[in-house]
Amino acid sequence: MGIWKNKFLKPVTTVSIVTALCLLGDSMLYIVLPIYYKEVGLNSLWEVGLILSINRLVRIPLNPFIGWVYHHLSLKTGILISVILAVITTIGYGVAQGFFIWIILRLLWGVAWSFLRLGGVFTVVQNSSENNRGEKMGFYNGIYRLGSLFGMAAGGVLVSIFGISIVSISFGVIMIVGIPLILYTMSGDTISESQNKASTNIRAIISNKLIIKVISSGFLLSLVIQGIFVSTLSLLLSFHFSEQISILTITFGVTALAGIIQGIRWAWEPFLAVKFGMLSDRAQSRYPLFIGFLLLSGICLLIIPISMSIYLWLIIVLLFMVTATALTTFVDTIIADLTTNSNSKTVMTYHVVFLDLGATLGPLIAYLIISIENGVVYTYALAGIILLTLALLWLREAFMEKVRTTV
Repeated sequence: MGIWKNKFLKPVTTVSIVTALCLLGDSMLYIVLPIYYKEVGLNSLWEVGLILSINRLVRIPLNPFIGWVYHHLSLKTGILISVILAVITTIGYGVAQGFFIWIILRLLWGVAWSFLRLGGVFTVVQNSSENNRGEKMGFYNGIYRLGSLFGMAAGGVLVSIFGISIVSISFGVIMIVGIPLILYTMSGDTISESQNKASTNIRAIISNKLIIKVISSGFLLSLVIQGIFVSTLSLLLSFHFSEQISILTITFGVTALAGIIQGIRWAWEPFLAVKFGMLSDRAQSRYPLFIGFLLLSGICLLIIPISMSIYLWLIIVLLFMVTATALTTFVDTIIADLTTNSNSKTVMTYHVVFLDLGATLGPLIAYLIISIENGVVYTYALAGIILLTLALLWLREAFMEKVRTTV
């Protein structure tokens, strides 16, 4: 049970729960807005696409600024700002009409998520040690993704019954619970002035090749997992099995099955992410585990576009998603290992920046390649090669680490 015991009202638990709550409204939109967009005053699907993506685009230039703000602001204050903005935007989804106001709301959510995501990873780094960092990072990642699961699953059902206005306002009201949680459980301390100066020394970070390698790995993993795989899963199902898929005499639509598959991953994240984090904490080095899962993940991606039965295909896809959970936990933990009191905020800020950049570029690259003949096969071949290449690059790092520890 480990981290689940006596953790209520501790900083990592608080920020995990608060983040999950704040994701309810955003996650709901990805399911309901493409269907109910006319109810909120939108006129076309291209407006929906821009509204759903602009919050991520704005975070790319915004994250470094928010990271700098956190040098002068306590985590408590920053996360409190994020919750207030999340409440305003989510309630706003229930009353807003028209393209312009929706763009403003999504830009505000981009600001909220930058404060929330950076505040979350900073909280984990500050409240963990080398012996439990993987476990806590897995716990944080797993719990907050439950917000996405509930927002998509429950939000989609509830909107079909009560409408987007009532559900959005209700979700916004639920998020208010996060305010007293933060006020009563998080410290208002800020880092010292000397740490502020040291943490802005970008040159020292750039000169650290290992930090650059981990940030680059995070970027590529985000590009492949959050960008390519997530955005093309329904298309991949259609490519293999047509628009209607029969499993054990039950017929599923492509989008419904894609949603179920994604939901399975979010449902197991709180448990598997913690287990993988604990596994890496107990290992002599995290690198061999990281390499092993990179190899397995890359092989799965190479196999996924091959024609086979739906049952075997689902097994391979689920195996890939298990490796994705592990790799996401490992890369967040490895970068946290490399931070110090003087550079943690700067390093983690740029890590999050490149995660967002990868998730943004992934769909663009995928759909450019998919537009050509046999594009689905080429897309997943590229994704698999990226991960296998990363595994080879990290083999060298693991070897160098072993040499350093034996000298």
